[in-house]
Amino acid sequence: MSAAAPWTVAGVRDALAGKKISARELTAEFYSRIAARNLELNAFLTLSTERAYAQADLMDSKVARGEALPPLGGVPIAVKDVISTRGVRTTCGSKILETYVPPYDATAVEKLEAAGAVVLGKTNCDEFAMGSSNENSAYGPVRNPVALDRVPGGSSGGSAAAVAASLAVAALGTDTGGSIRQPGACCGIPGLMPTYGRVSRYGLIAYASSLDKIGPFAGNIADAAAVMGVIAGHDSNDSTSAAVPVENYAAEIEKPVTGLRIGVPEDYFGEGLDPEVKAKVEAGISALEKMGCRRVALSMPHTDYAIATYYIIATAEASSNLARYDGVRYGVRVPGNTLIEMYRKTRENGFGSEVKRRIMLGTYVLSAGYYDAYYLRAQKVRALIARDFAAAFEKADVIITPTAPTPAFRLGEKTSDPLQMYLADIYTVTGSLAGVPGISVPCGKTRAGLPVGMQIFGPHFSEGRVLQIARAFEKTGGFTI
Repeated sequence: MSAAAPWTVAGVRDALAGKKISARELTAEFYSRIAARNLELNAFLTLSTERAYAQADLMDSKVARGEALPPLGGVPIAVKDVISTRGVRTTCGSKILETYVPPYDATAVEKLEAAGAVVLGKTNCDEFAMGSSNENSAYGPVRNPVALDRVPGGSSGGSAAAVAASLAVAALGTDTGGSIRQPGACCGIPGLMPTYGRVSRYGLIAYASSLDKIGPFAGNIADAAAVMGVIAGHDSNDSTSAAVPVENYAAEIEKPVTGLRIGVPEDYFGEGLDPEVKAKVEAGISALEKMGCRRVALSMPHTDYAIATYYIIATAEASSNLARYDGVRYGVRVPGNTLIEMYRKTRENGFGSEVKRRIMLGTYVLSAGYYDAYYLRAQKVRALIARDFAAAFEKADVIITPTAPTPAFRLGEKTSDPLQMYLADIYTVTGSLAGVPGISVPCGKTRAGLPVGMQIFGPHFSEGRVLQIARAFEKTGGFTI
């Protein structure tokens, strides 16, 4: 297919079933695209060619026997490099795991392949998913395919760039404080963060265990719904996985939106919001009103505390989770004369500066004498933020906000100012702390041609409703507003 008509999930299944192309030929086509563009984009870190072609051949054999293809039969998909893949290098964008090859698959990857997906390889990301620009990767930054001098967003920048550049039909990312939604906004594609517990975290290499979520990027809402329908569901391997029935997202997205209440919190439209971003999101809200949605004004008073709360809780959990990287059991080991020296040298050489910064912050807020003042207080504020969302959803069916305060910024623009980088997630961390689902959808472009993202939050386990609003917005032309 041409660049003007990129492959979709339905398009792949129809083409394979109609024998217009084989899954092997399609896989080869995508590897050819990757070979042509990855050098400039740096979206993929590792390709799983042997595994991909074996899966493609399996799909071709089904077609040859006249069997129906599974939901994602033959669909080329990319996977963020913090998600474990059996026999395929998984680095987390870090030198400390440069040679790590997991002995098992994450549940989400197992489900993808059981549904027929062809996993092309692993995508670049901020080290251990810590970042908002994909400039913290030990393997170099990812470039935004919309504008090569701009960041693709982080931490799932490689997955977002791969889909935006048509190097994969869909991709898995992870979202801890905005790491699916913000790259989706920067690259101009839908990116869905599910409810905490909706998708198994088994096999996801942890950053902040109470916040991490796996979700899809896709070129359109139907494809995002198709991937979400495959990876969602309870998993006994993950104690935080919720035993809540999975909706038929494909059916949910086509329901009319007339009469749905869209909540617009004034707290997300104040100081620091780029005027062009604000204008586009306001136009998006107006488009939803024209579709029959009813606008409801909201106040979410604890929004201002979200960034501080997030960076206390997330770094505290990171300092605990990353203690396992000590050079003893797996990953890089730098020799030392004593065990302590080996620990120190391994971590000093294996971790990048942002990871070290967050480990130190997290260790500090958990230390004796500071635990109550920082970590315990942050957990209390988190509860207040969650209460803001609960109160909002009594008045509204969904909440609409900007995804990010600005369009994609230039590479290198904020690397020397961690606080400014952290503020890129100011509108996304709130939903992460509350554990609710959210999606970023394209909402037009700035005068400079940079994508703008509009964010849609829903109550817990309402992915169907969030996708329904997103699909209605897409159908009415809102993506190019």
